[in-house]
Amino acid sequence: MENLEDMAELAGTETDEVKTSPDDVAEVTVAGAEVTEAAVAEAAVTEAAVAETAAKETEAVEAVAAEAVTEETVAEDSYVAEARAESGSDRPRRFGEGRGGRGRDRGRDRDRGEPVEKEFVEKLVKLNRTAKAVKGGRNFSFSALTVIGDRKGNVGYGFGKANDVSEAIRKSIDKAKRNMVKLPVKNGTIPHEVTGFFKASQVMLKPACSGTGIIAGGPVRAIMEAGGVTDVLSKSIGAASQYNVVKATFDCISRMMDPKTIAKNRGKSLKEFWG
Repeated sequence: MENLEDMAELAGTETDEVKTSPDDVAEVTVAGAEVTEAAVAEAAVTEAAVAETAAKETEAVEAVAAEAVTEETVAEDSYVAEARAESGSDRPRRFGEGRGGRGRDRGRDRDRGEPVEKEFVEKLVKLNRTAKAVKGGRNFSFSALTVIGDRKGNVGYGFGKANDVSEAIRKSIDKAKRNMVKLPVKNGTIPHEVTGFFKASQVMLKPACSGTGIIAGGPVRAIMEAGGVTDVLSKSIGAASQYNVVKATFDCISRMMDPKTIAKNRGKSLKEFWG
């Protein structure tokens, strides 16, 4: 029995030692919270220190870059000053001036020289566009009627077709140069009255006194101006197609008599022939 009581006492003592009071638990919790707050504060201080260090490094880098830019600018200014001193002029260069002188086109204008006068006067009488419907859409082509002349009694006309406007005009001008005819001109007008025909168009031309001017429509006016005629009267009768009017006007020119040829055939001088 004594042994059993001793064992009971020992068990009760161990049980008392293992038990923990609520006050002990509260103390442990408070201590843990204090440790956590201390760790957070230390982390914040560390972050602030890192940010301050990064800011100082950035300022140092910017200062170094600014010094480098300043040194480069000073070197460039000194180089420009030396170049100006060598050239003998300290005047700052103006906008658009090159090293060859004032104005970048100065040398180009000198090489270009005087403008070259064209050999022929080119007049576009009519430009027509035609469209052809195909499977993929529409194809456009252009036709051009052009009159050229040297203002000295030589005129010609041409008709060209192409898929491009500039190419059509070029073809018409080439054909006109190959079909030049002589237009008799006396004191800025034609020598005599004449009438020309082409299909349903009819054109009548009459000589006019000085100061009258060119009394004519578009196609006839273009031909007279290109041929060097300054005074003439005209009348277009019938169809007003520009192509037909041009052909009728050139028929008039082909019907005109050349004064030099007639005077030679009659055995007279040109002065005697004109009176």
